[in-house]
Amino acid sequence: MPSTGVGGGRTAKHNINIQDGYLFQSLKEGQTMHLELVTGRNLLGRLKRFDRFAVVIESEGKEILIYKHAIATISVAQQGS
Repeated sequence: MPSTGVGGGRTAKHNINIQDGYLFQSLKEGQTMHLELVTGRNLLGRLKRFDRFAVVIESEGKEILIYKHAIATISVAQQGS
Protein backbone atom coordinates (compact mmCIF):
# COMPACT_ATOMS: atom_id res chain seq x y z
CA MET A 1 0.00 0.00 0.00
CA PRO A 2 1.52 3.37 -0.97
CA SER A 3 2.34 5.85 1.75
CA THR A 4 0.61 9.19 1.63
CA GLY A 5 1.85 12.58 2.72
CA VAL A 6 -0.05 15.30 4.54
CA GLY A 7 -1.78 16.44 1.34
CA GLY A 8 -2.92 12.90 0.55
CA GLY A 9 -0.56 12.61 -2.43
CA ARG A 10 1.84 9.79 -3.00
CA THR A 11 5.33 10.25 -1.57
CA ALA A 12 8.43 8.21 -2.18
CA LYS A 13 9.67 6.31 0.82
CA HIS A 14 13.22 7.43 1.61
CA ASN A 15 15.48 5.71 4.07
CA ILE A 16 17.44 8.61 5.50
CA ASN A 17 20.44 7.45 7.49
CA ILE A 18 22.18 10.35 9.19
CA GLN A 19 24.89 8.11 10.62
CA ASP A 20 26.04 6.81 7.26
CA GLY A 21 26.16 10.27 5.70
CA TYR A 22 28.15 11.72 8.60
CA LEU A 23 30.55 8.80 8.79
CA PHE A 24 31.06 8.60 5.02
CA GLN A 25 31.90 12.32 4.84
CA SER A 26 34.39 11.94 7.70
CA LEU A 27 35.96 8.89 6.03
CA LYS A 28 36.23 10.66 2.68
CA GLU A 29 37.82 13.78 4.18
CA GLY A 30 40.16 11.83 6.49
CA GLN A 31 39.13 13.94 9.47
CA THR A 32 40.33 13.19 12.97
CA MET A 33 37.31 12.23 15.05
CA HIS A 34 36.62 12.45 18.75
CA LEU A 35 34.52 9.57 20.08
CA GLU A 36 33.08 9.48 23.57
CA LEU A 37 31.97 6.05 24.67
CA VAL A 38 29.07 5.34 27.01
CA THR A 39 31.65 4.32 29.63
CA GLY A 40 33.07 7.86 29.57
CA ARG A 41 36.28 6.86 27.75
CA ASN A 42 37.39 9.27 25.04
CA LEU A 43 39.08 8.20 21.81
CA LEU A 44 40.76 10.32 19.16
CA GLY A 45 41.54 8.90 15.75
CA ARG A 46 40.82 8.71 12.04
CA LEU A 47 37.89 6.69 10.80
CA LYS A 48 39.05 3.76 8.67
CA ARG A 49 35.86 1.74 8.07
CA PHE A 50 32.30 1.41 9.28
CA ASP A 51 29.26 -0.76 8.78
CA ARG A 52 25.81 -1.11 10.26
CA PHE A 53 27.06 -2.22 13.67
CA ALA A 54 30.62 -0.98 14.18
CA VAL A 55 33.30 1.56 13.31
CA VAL A 56 37.05 1.08 13.01
CA ILE A 57 39.29 4.00 13.92
CA GLU A 58 43.05 4.29 13.74
CA SER A 59 44.46 5.73 16.93
CA GLU A 60 48.13 5.86 17.94
CA GLY A 61 49.09 3.48 15.12
CA LYS A 62 46.50 0.84 16.08
CA GLU A 63 43.13 0.00 14.56
CA ILE A 64 40.33 -0.17 17.12
CA LEU A 65 36.93 -1.79 16.48
CA ILE A 66 34.13 -0.05 18.37
CA TYR A 67 30.54 -1.26 18.35
CA LYS A 68 28.14 1.58 17.63
CA HIS A 69 25.97 0.79 20.65
CA ALA A 70 29.00 1.65 22.83
CA ILE A 71 29.36 5.16 21.34
CA ALA A 72 27.71 8.11 23.08
CA THR A 73 28.93 10.90 20.75
CA ILE A 74 31.07 11.40 17.66
CA SER A 75 32.46 14.77 16.61
CA VAL A 76 35.15 16.21 14.41
CA ALA A 77 38.23 16.86 16.53
CA GLN A 78 39.29 20.48 16.95
CA GLN A 79 42.46 21.59 15.15
CA GLY A 80 45.49 21.13 17.37
CA SER A 81 43.95 18.21 19.32
